[in-house]
Amino acid sequence: MKMNDFKLEVYFGKHEFSAPYLLTQSDCQSMSVKELLKLAGESEEGLLDNWLGYTEVPGGIELRQEIAGLYDSIGPDAILAHSGAQEAIFNFMNVMLDRGDHVITMFPTYQSLFEVADAIGCEVDRWHLIQAENQWTIDIDHLKKLIKPNTRLICINTPNNPTGYTLTNEQMNEIAELADREGIYIFSDEVYKGIELDGIERKWFADLYDKAVSLGVMSKAYGLAGLRIGWIATKDKSIIEKMTKFKHYTTICNSSTSEYLATVALKNGKKILDRNLSMIEKNLEISDLFFEKYRNLFQYNRPMCGPIAFHRLKSDISINEFCNQMVEERGILLLPAEIYSYEGNYFRMGYGRLDFENSLERFEEYLISKKIA
Repeated sequence: MKMNDFKLEVYFGKHEFSAPYLLTQSDCQSMSVKELLKLAGESEEGLLDNWLGYTEVPGGIELRQEIAGLYDSIGPDAILAHSGAQEAIFNFMNVMLDRGDHVITMFPTYQSLFEVADAIGCEVDRWHLIQAENQWTIDIDHLKKLIKPNTRLICINTPNNPTGYTLTNEQMNEIAELADREGIYIFSDEVYKGIELDGIERKWFADLYDKAVSLGVMSKAYGLAGLRIGWIATKDKSIIEKMTKFKHYTTICNSSTSEYLATVALKNGKKILDRNLSMIEKNLEISDLFFEKYRNLFQYNRPMCGPIAFHRLKSDISINEFCNQMVEERGILLLPAEIYSYEGNYFRMGYGRLDFENSLERFEEYLISKKIA
């Protein structure tokens, strides 16, 4: 299999660990091991006594029990842990898809949700999010029109990266019913669940439909990317079996230390999610003022969920040129739309970091110095 470059990772490889002002990050503020244990009220003894041998291929039972507790109708045997979300996406696509299968993917979205299928030789159609005034929306009638006799899979990304758009429970039910009628699998990237800004709890797709797979991870909503723990949940036992056997050729099993700390975090998940949601809400209040001040320069697309949004620069300046020049001259990092293979002067902004206000101030200074604002 020949894969195209993962544009986001190539771009971040150049700038993420050198630019001082990260205004585009998709994960929430992380913490140290010490901070996590303190938040959880745990001593260091449990971590120090953690056994450093192999772990179970599906993930340890205690970890899978905590993950299963996030769902209404999923048990530990319906969970398969992975090294982050990327491994889970790659493994799923490889066991479920064949050359010539038709795949529909929400767009814009995380690149691997369409790139892996394309590399396998699938026919891939994009189900586009729609820009409506200062927000994003989706047309399910358009999804219906994209379905073909050979449609094998619908890839959902809700809450969506990069727009911050999230499906309603009613929309999710409608998509699940449509897939059920047509016998189509659903793979739903739901790594931002738990930090919805409207306070409404959404179902996981795995709870709604027997042939749905829900993707979760510790990296995004929980802000614990360094643990490299992700998972899939599904009622379809054949998917679990196939992906388990495929995992024998990728990571085999996860780090025991990571599984231990992920279990601690999930036991205290509400505390962590509430902390991160509060941070996002505070940063969005600052953002509201900024984009109102510069409403003639930017189209402000406030997110519905999560720590990212996809705004538009109202200028003849190319967004690629704008972002590249800014990071090289001032170390301010934003992500241009081209990274998502998306047309238009859009850029991704992140709201989940403690230093957001300072980074936004540096952004404003740049705009003024270049006489853009």
